[in-house]
Amino acid sequence: MSFLTPESKKVEEPAAEIASGARLIPRITIQAFCEHSQTAQLVESAIHDRRMSKVALTTHNGGIDGAVETYKSNPTPNLIIVETTLSPDQIPGSLEKLAEVCDASTRVVVLGHVNDVLLYRELIRSGISEYIVLPATAAQIVSAITDLFASENSAPIGRTVGFVSAKGGAGGSTVAHNVSWAIATALRQDCLILDMDLAFGTAGLNFNQDPPHGLADAVNGNQKLDQTMLDRLMSKAANHINLLTAPVTLDRTYDFEEREFEQILELCQNTMPVVVLDIPHAWNAWIRQTLATIDEVVIVAEPDLANLRNAKNLADTIKALRPTESAPLLVLNKTGVPRRPEINAAEFASSVECELLGQIPFEAALFGTAANNGQMIAEVSANHKINEVYRAIGMHVTGRQAAHSGGKSSSLMKLPSFLKKRA
Repeated sequence: MSFLTPESKKVEEPAAEIASGARLIPRITIQAFCEHSQTAQLVESAIHDRRMSKVALTTHNGGIDGAVETYKSNPTPNLIIVETTLSPDQIPGSLEKLAEVCDASTRVVVLGHVNDVLLYRELIRSGISEYIVLPATAAQIVSAITDLFASENSAPIGRTVGFVSAKGGAGGSTVAHNVSWAIATALRQDCLILDMDLAFGTAGLNFNQDPPHGLADAVNGNQKLDQTMLDRLMSKAANHINLLTAPVTLDRTYDFEEREFEQILELCQNTMPVVVLDIPHAWNAWIRQTLATIDEVVIVAEPDLANLRNAKNLADTIKALRPTESAPLLVLNKTGVPRRPEINAAEFASSVECELLGQIPFEAALFGTAANNGQMIAEVSANHKINEVYRAIGMHVTGRQAAHSGGKSSSLMKLPSFLKKRA
């Protein structure tokens, strides 16, 4: 008889490993003294890396001698980068002169032209933070700075993924929420959704939640926001899913400074392995800054001309904002609407010049039921093929595996020539 046999407790499988987010370099001042213009250009190009978004960097001529003259009468920054063309036996003596005019807390990175292990060991032993052999890349310089100013023992930080619609109503929020559900259920990773559309956000509705606090409280308390306060403002929507919802009130306007969300995002990354940003369809300073500094950007679009134009503009701008990072990704939503001419998915992705992660077919009854009930698609129909698309997108943005566009779409419309010609 069953009641004589004790039921074994259901134990949840451990969370799957995912790629962690990039750690931003703290707010420091760097001054570089270069002997060649090419080296100065190399150092200046490093500032375009999003890990350097908080850094104040200036370059000067003169190498080590120029640095010594400068700091005889000026305070030293957090980090000095100096280029030298001296021979290995002359470099240590020249750096000793620099040490005499530097503060004890200042770190020094040397860019040299001699690949000598003995020289490297001697410089590190004498207190130099790093020696980089030229020619080098901007990524090498940024990685060296990151290693110096990020704690070696600090825990991995959460991966930030932003979803933005190419056009109002394209479904960026719906995709963001369902992908978060897929990450939480398939990978068993804790997910935090930030509903950044404070006036008209739908995260609360989609998860059938009406918490008393949310993202607006975190923004308003930016100066005193800490981990404890953030935990108190978050609401739990489901297993492994947490929300910072929008207030969705129009009694005030929501105008933010460019870096208003910076501290909030950093705290969220320290709290959750995956942070999903539901970014509103708008264009202002803080949205631009947010798109430039997160790990992955996913553009959600419908297969029509207006979405194509906007997606192309978004993709080009995001690539220019983060030239050293991965290009934005593309998801086509509401494909296969009856009797609507649509742009072929492959042509759409080719014109936008983004990788197509997936196509989500138009299913009015399914999505309407989910929206009205405050449920995810997987809750309404667990075995529906659309869940596989969301799961594939979730796998890709968390660094687990590549997504596949899937599905078929017929070419019912030719692309305008001006979009084909754009680089």
